[in-house]
Amino acid sequence: MNAPQLDMAAIAPLAFAAFGALFVLLGEVWLTRRRTNEHFINAALSVLSISFLGLSVYCAGAAFSDGTTRVFDPANPMLSLDRFAAYSIALIGIASLLICFASISYLPQVGINHGEYYALLLLSTAGMFLLVGATDLMALFLGLELMSIPLYVMAGFDRRNLRSNESAFKYFLVGSFASAILLYGIALVYGVTGSLGFDAIRAGFPPGNPIGIVGLGLLVVGFAFKVASAPFHQWAPDVYEGAPTSVTAYMAITVKVAAFAALLRLLTQAFGPVTASLSDLFWVLAALTIVVGNVMAVIQTNLKRLLAYSSIAHAGYLLIGFATGTVEGYGAVLFYLLVYVFTNLGAFAVLMALAQGGRDCDTLDDLAGLARQRPGLAALLTLFALSLAGIPGTAGFVAKFFVFESAVASGQTVLAIIGVLGSVVSFYYYLRLPVQMYMSEAATETPRRHAATGELLVLAVCAVVVLFLGFFPSHAPGVLGAVRALEWARSSVAMLY
Repeated sequence: MNAPQLDMAAIAPLAFAAFGALFVLLGEVWLTRRRTNEHFINAALSVLSISFLGLSVYCAGAAFSDGTTRVFDPANPMLSLDRFAAYSIALIGIASLLICFASISYLPQVGINHGEYYALLLLSTAGMFLLVGATDLMALFLGLELMSIPLYVMAGFDRRNLRSNESAFKYFLVGSFASAILLYGIALVYGVTGSLGFDAIRAGFPPGNPIGIVGLGLLVVGFAFKVASAPFHQWAPDVYEGAPTSVTAYMAITVKVAAFAALLRLLTQAFGPVTASLSDLFWVLAALTIVVGNVMAVIQTNLKRLLAYSSIAHAGYLLIGFATGTVEGYGAVLFYLLVYVFTNLGAFAVLMALAQGGRDCDTLDDLAGLARQRPGLAALLTLFALSLAGIPGTAGFVAKFFVFESAVASGQTVLAIIGVLGSVVSFYYYLRLPVQMYMSEAATETPRRHAATGELLVLAVCAVVVLFLGFFPSHAPGVLGAVRALEWARSSVAMLY
């Protein structure tokens, strides 16, 4: 029997993340036995995690530039590294890397600077890499579980906090339920096609078979749970509120990128023309998610719950691209995910920089008087809030414009109007943040701590990207002409067809 010809380059990003988790655990044991200062251990493990994530991003960038598709096992194609996977892996890796930077000073502030935090983050990231590169339903399910199980632990990482424990328990129950639905959908699809590979499913899927349609519908519902689409969103506000802010940021950003990217690949490569029958389903999901997310965000006073409903609303905008079912719509989705990563991460990074004395920045009242005490942070949070709202001159406006444009071009004008009206509603709750920072006085005069170097780096990167893409989404002048974010997104989608 001949040995399989494996292409190790296809799993390089995943391997670096997985080995990084192993080295973090071993490094914590070694440093602890040497009685090293716990703050040094936290910083060292963070730098180690950043290094391995940097290698993953480098591998993804090289694969994207090369443009060739690498398959781990050509005889049994379950995992591939192509331009689409490389684009998604780079987004997830960069977001995870920046969260590690911000966590260096955040974790000691809230008293949870334990090394397993970085190991869990790396393991979950490895699961996301597997998820976006999966070309087989079994590999997709394994990636989903490897992504989710560490997140259940991370949500309850602050073991002294009852809300954090409750957050982990709710996330585990809902996540398990979503996985069961997804697995049942996989079973039904396998039953009607006799295969788990995307190409074989596309060739053998019977369009009019009711069992097959139910299986496809269950797959979509399983992913709808993961992206917190209404009416499957109920877990998100409670989980986001109870989890530590760095974990909330990680869940809100990377999970959405991984889940939406995996769903996009699944629909285009495994089901192809059959997905046109799901246009009405995505239309309803998008409209309902936009309405629920924006309306519920208006009445929130807790910042993380507000950002949770904001995240739900943005899932609705992303689903507009799926309702179109066009290459342009899917390209707009990938560009939107790029903008979403840096805009949302910037907002959460400000909240992480405001945590001090074992307490998170949780409520709108915590922002009162921030413009006088920390004008730089207030200005940055205002910028990110304006981008989330979709104000012209920011990346958020451009991302929404391309999504709405694709909807109008495909005849989904009513859905585009619902998206625009949802954005108008969002102005109210996003502008509450600068109003609170600039027009309210703090109840106490407790000095705010100065942002650490890692936090400042994250904030600077996010602010630059939000402003840069707000003016130059497709091409930039001079030496920055090589940055063509919109073109990258569209070319990544085009290779799936």
